[in-house]
Amino acid sequence: MRQGVTYIFIFLSILFVVYSFSIYLKPLFDTDHPSINKEEAANGQLVWQKYNCQACHQLYGLGGFLGPDLTNVLSNPYKGEEYVRAFIQSGTKQMPVFTIPDQEMSALIAFLKSTDASGIADPRNFSTNHFGMIQENEKKK
Repeated sequence: MRQGVTYIFIFLSILFVVYSFSIYLKPLFDTDHPSINKEEAANGQLVWQKYNCQACHQLYGLGGFLGPDLTNVLSNPYKGEEYVRAFIQSGTKQMPVFTIPDQEMSALIAFLKSTDASGIADPRNFSTNHFGMIQENEKKK
């Protein structure tokens, strides 16, 4: 009897390790869009960090509050790539003018495209339940 319990414990432990590796080694959501160059988008994230864009702007509702959330700015029918380029190059009352080289600008746009393609995730729509799990809030009717 005791030997059977030991085998079950070993079997379950091995399953746990295999399952853990499968979760952490493979991304849960792979936003593989043919129009997005992943390497350029990764470089764009570095540009985003270099110019400290998150100090004023948000992605997915997280970041600074001085500027607007830029998660889906490129898919907005009233905005888009030219809108973003114009604001970066000319600035506004609150936003300074940035002299960004064309290569960095293209990478930043690629990063915003990849962010836009990943969907919408406003953290205000989620909460932590009593089990410690994050869940979407129920929509009020």
